Amino acid sequence: MTGLDSRVLVEPHDGSLGPLLRLADDRLSPGTGYGRHAHADVDVVAVLLAGSLRHAWGREAVLGPADVAVLRAGRGLEHDEVAGAGGAHVLQTYLRAAEPGGQPAHDVLLRPVGWIDLGRPDARLWMGRSGPDVPAGLRVVVRDGEVTTGPGDGPLDEGAVVCVWQLDTARPAWAEQLPDPGHGPARGWTVLVRGDEPRRR
Repeated sequence: MTGLDSRVLVEPHDGSLGPLLRLADDRLSPGTGYGRHAHADVDVVAVLLAGSLRHAWGREAVLGPADVAVLRAGRGLEHDEVAGAGGAHVLQTYLRAAEPGGQPAHDVLLRPVGWIDLGRPDARLWMGRSGPDVPAGLRVVVRDGEVTTGPGDGPLDEGAVVCVWQLDTARPAWAEQLPDPGHGPARGWTVLVRGDEPRRR
């Protein structure tokens, strides 16, 4: 592989997954970046699966394997992300901004395990290893470098890294101007109600 190989895993266009806009499996060869680009009113959550990734904005933080970066673009910024000498394998999740027009910010969490506080009531992320206690939700399972995704609950066979998104799939205000898809939230997705109590649709 040379350059950037990006595979879109999920990309709803109708607000059916609440704040989630896009989830991608990106692989960058050594020294490759996305190219300097702009974001506004979007939160980008990057989970580094392998290699290293330098964030070219602000303090220019460098992520290592299992680190999680949360970029809040707010009123707008320009940045790049560049792979280190060993390349990078990263999951990129794009969410509608929790605070549109806010102050841009970038935080790096070093190898978090369990629930990650994203500072928003409509989406939360769990990180860990497969086993009997993986929570229900939109699961991204990474096993031997291969990435699969889909809604699920119950135990997962050992030997995988797992990210779980729990999303409030109520149709957001921005989607009201779009045609109603007529089927409501995707069946089987975990919906958050009252912050901490997941329920199934």
